[in-house]
Formats: sequence, C-alpha cells, structure tokens
Amino acid sequence: MTSHKQVVYQSQLDHKSKLLLRRRTRKRFNPRIFIDRTIETTAIISLLLTGFAGAGAMGCWGMEIATSSQYWQPQKNICLGGMLVSFSAFLGSALIGASFSIQRDKF
Repeated sequence: MTSHKQVVYQSQLDHKSKLLLRRRTRKRFNPRIFIDRTIETTAIISLLLTGFAGAGAMGCWGMEIATSSQYWQPQKNICLGGMLVSFSAFLGSALIGASFSIQRDKF
C-alpha cells in the first residue's frame, strides 16, 4: 500500500518558496500592553522606593535618638519626603490602572 501524496524536498523548491518558508512573523506594537506594563512597573518601583525610604527614615530617626544630635534630622526628613513622593506615585499609578481597566470594561 503506497500513499499517492506528493513529497517535495527542500532542495526541490524554487528560491521564492524558500524565502516564504524562512520568514518569521513580526510582532506588532500593542499600546495597551505597553501601558499596562508601564503602570505595573511604576507601581512596583514606587513600592520598593517607599519601603527603602521608610527603612532609611527609621534608621535616621534611631540615630537621632541614639546620638542626641540634630545632624540626623535633615536626613530623616529627606527620607520621609522620598517616602511620600514614591507612595504618591504608587497611588497615582494604581488610580490610572484602575481607570484604564474600568474604561476597557465599559461600566
């Protein structure tokens, strides 16, 4: 029992067919995916910065108490300011992400 299907080998194909076999599909730029990943990255980075600035502020506050000097107060205020800014960035990115998801769901 033999099959009557036609077998064509790579060497038997003409040049145009070889080009068609080797062509890869190109990924298209999707702005929705880009925006989602940007918002997610901003939220993660701002949470990390909030944690590190909070740990720095606690350390400066402890050094201010331990050494009884006013030298650590400006550093503590800088860390607390960084904490406030990065936490605000987190809340802003969460608000933007939520508004985009609501807009997509069309409530």
